[in-house]
Amino acid sequence: MTGARKLSKDELKALAADVLRLSRLLTKERDGLPAAYLRDEGLRGAYVRYFLPANIYKIHIPLTELSLHAKNLLSKERLRILDIGAGPGTSLLGIMEFFGRQAQRPPLEFTAVDEVSENLRDAEALFQEYRNEHPVNASLRIVKSTVERLAHHLEGEFDIIVLSNVLNELFPGDAEKTAKRAEVLKNVLDRHLGPDGSCVIIEPALRETSREMVNVVCKLLAEGFTIYAPCPERAFRAVLENPRDWYHEDVPWDPPALIREIDKLIGLRKDALKFSYVVLRKDGLSLTDVHGVDSCRIVSEPLVSKGKIEFYLCGPGGRLRVTRLDKDRTPQNASFEDLRRGDIVRFDGLIREEKRLKVGKDTVVALLSACSL
Repeated sequence: MTGARKLSKDELKALAADVLRLSRLLTKERDGLPAAYLRDEGLRGAYVRYFLPANIYKIHIPLTELSLHAKNLLSKERLRILDIGAGPGTSLLGIMEFFGRQAQRPPLEFTAVDEVSENLRDAEALFQEYRNEHPVNASLRIVKSTVERLAHHLEGEFDIIVLSNVLNELFPGDAEKTAKRAEVLKNVLDRHLGPDGSCVIIEPALRETSREMVNVVCKLLAEGFTIYAPCPERAFRAVLENPRDWYHEDVPWDPPALIREIDKLIGLRKDALKFSYVVLRKDGLSLTDVHGVDSCRIVSEPLVSKGKIEFYLCGPGGRLRVTRLDKDRTPQNASFEDLRRGDIVRFDGLIREEKRLKVGKDTVVALLSACSL
């Protein structure tokens, strides 16, 4: 947004202190995160100035993957979008930014729901500012409500339902939180997700929050919902087999100057978008329709050790480890070492060895889609 003035040194130090406080509450001190924490003026300012500029781009990854499907899932006469727990409008801005880059730009009809009045005021102001500065056809309806009481305020179906950093904040500390989160989400999707609509859930990249998202989604799968992305159901469930595993993205990002200044003051480094996500549907469509049933997603950083490189991947066979020995490097498989978390690939001629896969000298490695903004 262009209207922000340059901060004085004292203002910058105060903002940096609030950013550090919020960062700790969102990570190491998560058990102390207060409900409706964005009512705190300092925390809200820290979120809007430091976290929001990065978070708006996270939704671009699932939206890009939806746009690839042959059924043109995002190409409609209009798109009705429900943003639950909208906060100060993070996903609204991200979706408008995404469609601003597309050749086809359907009218966007947003409904933003949040229980904090200050959040909704910020969301409306940022929405209007963005719309004034960019050629986007969008409207916004504001609804003050908790997720649990949403049915009293909404009617009709939506093409996209977004929950960004919301799931982990429902029923905190409740022993039955997983079941209650799944029940609330199921009720919303049953009532308000269109038959060809998509629900995009984005959560922090922490192990605890990511695994809890998988637990909640598994309950929804048992109710007939299906996974579009990031992985086939078998692989998505498999992450729970090892308590040390979890899914998350780590997408390189070039931060604006203010964020770099804050990072210098507090010793953080926000140069990547880290998050977990899943896209749910009712109709069984999936990303494998786009790339083929033999496609796989890289779900780890490269694991480099003496004489070999390894990755974990998810695909039709579940969650598996794939290895290439340095002595087996050939022109056909040389791109293996350049793969990154989130990339979608196809391997022709993999060698299966017990619980892992091996890239041989004749294995062909084909990058189908790189994970990038």
